[in-house]
Amino acid sequence: MPYLERDGDVFVVYLGNEGQTDSENRFHPDWIDELHGVLDEVEASEGPAALVTVATGKFYSNGLDTDWLFSNVDQMHGYLDRVHSLFTRLLAFPLPTVAALNGHAFGAGAMLATSHDFRLMRADRGFYCLPEVHLGMPFTVGMNALLTERLSNQVALQAMTTGHRYPADQAIAAGIVDDKADAEALLGAAVERAGALAGNRKPNLPVIKRALHAKALAGLAVVTTPENLAFAAG
Repeated sequence: MPYLERDGDVFVVYLGNEGQTDSENRFHPDWIDELHGVLDEVEASEGPAALVTVATGKFYSNGLDTDWLFSNVDQMHGYLDRVHSLFTRLLAFPLPTVAALNGHAFGAGAMLATSHDFRLMRADRGFYCLPEVHLGMPFTVGMNALLTERLSNQVALQAMTTGHRYPADQAIAAGIVDDKADAEALLGAAVERAGALAGNRKPNLPVIKRALHAKALAGLAVVTTPENLAFAAG
């Protein structure tokens, strides 16, 4: 489950249990609730601050909890709306945000990273990937809005229609991530970048973000229904 640490003005949210290096950090409903709870703690703080998310081991996040989802198909639409709620929250988060991709960011995990202000990626290992085309899964209205607003059109086309796996250098060239660092330096680099922005935590920051991401937020606000999910699936 996600947990919180602090390094000076930077809140560091780990997406998996402390010391658990084999976790895929999938979006189980309890995991979503726990992450919201941790973000509540961060928002309740006062003064200059910024947020970094990171994980340990092979994965940053491997996306939707498909085992849970396929066992609870009757709850699919509400579940997807809860997934969207994390993207919405991070897009308009009232602190500067940096995702430190310590490993693979697949599917909804990649979208979680894309919802941050900035992204750093491990230089030697890990991919950013949207594998939905290979899995026979549609993008929801909200996911489509997030990706097409945050990525350039051609990058979104390649990522969404081919399932291409982007290593760090390719992800930087495509504008998916902003920089890279060696494994041992990644978190420190993310904390340094976030810390330099901590003074920007002012009441106008979320106002600016909401205006900047208005189209993506509007798409994410669309409630998932059998009709619009079927439309997304074609």
